[in-house]
Amino acid sequence: MLGALGLSDTDERVYRCMLDQPGLGVAEIAQRLSIEADVVRAALTTLADLALLRVTGEALRPVRPQAGLLALLAKAEADVVARQREIEATRAAINSIAAVHAEAERQDEGRRLEGIEAVRERLVELQELTRFECLSFSTGGAQRPDDIDAEKPLNQIALERGVRIRNLYLDSVRNDPGTLAHARWMMSMGSQSRTVPTLPMRLVIIDREVALVPIDPHRTRAGALELRQPGVVAGLVALFEHLWTTGTPFGQAMPRDEHDLSPNELALIRLLADGHTDESAARKLAVSVRSVQRMMTGLTERLGAASRFQAGVESARRGWLDQQPPQE
Repeated sequence: MLGALGLSDTDERVYRCMLDQPGLGVAEIAQRLSIEADVVRAALTTLADLALLRVTGEALRPVRPQAGLLALLAKAEADVVARQREIEATRAAINSIAAVHAEAERQDEGRRLEGIEAVRERLVELQELTRFECLSFSTGGAQRPDDIDAEKPLNQIALERGVRIRNLYLDSVRNDPGTLAHARWMMSMGSQSRTVPTLPMRLVIIDREVALVPIDPHRTRAGALELRQPGVVAGLVALFEHLWTTGTPFGQAMPRDEHDLSPNELALIRLLADGHTDESAARKLAVSVRSVQRMMTGLTERLGAASRFQAGVESARRGWLDQQPPQE
């Protein structure tokens, strides 16, 4: 109980014993507490160093707790206050250094982050500096477990600080239990998430001032570019906001248009009309090639077409291709 004052449990027991029986010697204390005499002597040394014992003649007498212990408590409280002042001074120094560094970064056109670990380390730094908002595109379909594990504590801290987080995922993640569970957890913490059929690239925007985009959109683990040019960041924010308005919030069923097409089906029609193969369309939608082929077979049957070419002609005739295309 008195560890904060520098006393071990044994020291406290010896002190209490001496308060109960001030005239006891070392051997008697040891017998009463069932400990070794050397242990008692070590405790007495500690009590003396803490001014909880005084010499009276040839005997050691305990100092009354109202004086001795309260004096130690006052010293401990003073140490806490001094330590808190040191921490506050250190925090001010860190903020000053960070402000100078941030200003230097703002003057740079960009920063290259090589590899996924460098990106993760930078995201940790940026999350700690985020003041009010974080926007992101999560491409590639189902999120990797290690990416979720890396992001989760950062997102929790930011949300608890009141940072507004909005995420856009691909529609395909609605079929992945791990990503879906993470998105639901994020929503329970106060973030907002929506899904769209396709996304142009992975993207993170902090406070509408800093944006991270992949060095290579096809290899997101290769690293990222950190961009700070106001015009570039503003354009990326506008892109995010536009796609956000087209997204379907988690918890809502996927909508179907007046032709009974789902967003993924309409996106697939557009992708194939633009010349994408089954493989490239599957990558865009973050689904398997088999899923693309299954969707296309269903669409061909609905159109009463005998071939994909005929399906394309018929979908154009029915006005399917005149609808708002999925954003890429």
